[in-house]
Amino acid sequence: MKHDTEALSGDGVTTHVHVWTPDGQPVRGLVQVLHGLAEHAGRYEGLAAGLCGAGLAVVAHDHRGHGHTAPGPDELGFFGDSGWAGVLADSARVRAHARTRFGEVPWALLGHSMGSVIALHDLATSGARPAAVVLSGATGKVGALLRIGQGLIQVELRRIGVRGRSKLLNATAFGTYNRAFRPNRTEFDWLSRDPAQVDAYVDDPLCGFLPTTSLWRDLVGGQAHLQTAEFLTRLPRVPYSVVGGDLDPVGGKGRQVQALVAMMRKLGLQVDLHLWPGGRHEMFHETNRDDVVADTTRWIAGKLAD
Repeated sequence: MKHDTEALSGDGVTTHVHVWTPDGQPVRGLVQVLHGLAEHAGRYEGLAAGLCGAGLAVVAHDHRGHGHTAPGPDELGFFGDSGWAGVLADSARVRAHARTRFGEVPWALLGHSMGSVIALHDLATSGARPAAVVLSGATGKVGALLRIGQGLIQVELRRIGVRGRSKLLNATAFGTYNRAFRPNRTEFDWLSRDPAQVDAYVDDPLCGFLPTTSLWRDLVGGQAHLQTAEFLTRLPRVPYSVVGGDLDPVGGKGRQVQALVAMMRKLGLQVDLHLWPGGRHEMFHETNRDDVVADTTRWIAGKLAD
């Protein structure tokens, strides 16, 4: 597997992009990966290795306010003046660049957690039509982000401004996630059963930061749109795979994930569901990640070959 990085400019933002390509074999397809909140695209190298082994190129960028796209530590967790619209524009720009680079090969879109919200918004508003879509660590109709409430976010926006970082909002969103895994070693035990993976996240200066109030506003607003059948009917009629752990607190230990899948199926979408027993939020960083990556790779490669 070969790995290189690129910098794409647009809307006054320089987007940091990772590109992984198969070594010694032609590129049969392309997978665009959208990472989650308070992390970065570089964490998906293990997933990229599995996909490249199947002859698929992988492109993943750091969202605004994340990773190396953020101009500096003080900008982590801030989407910027363009907000959610800018985040969606970056996704489309990176994809267009990658499709130009790799030509007319079939492509898939994979979003994890916040990335799954971005992916669904992207598909519903851009007219893009991948051959397949994978949603990882997704949630359904209820969830911590929606329970925060628009009112509380507005209060914090008025109190500390768009760049303010609210411990109250963060605690309301994530504060309950660790309770099911007591006694806790860290604040992030809910991410994975693998202590080494959790420690790597904790020790990573580009992970685990407090989001700004304006990021919460944008993300909660984006998640709210996905609760309506009217919005979901705009999604392309392509195969979807929803992947998660049945102990993931973000997905209500499977309940909210199943609710999301049921809603999508009711609208006529083809959706496969794989809830891994004992899995927490980051299945691509779980103790059984090799099996998860292999299963996800088989599913994507099969759809791209259809």
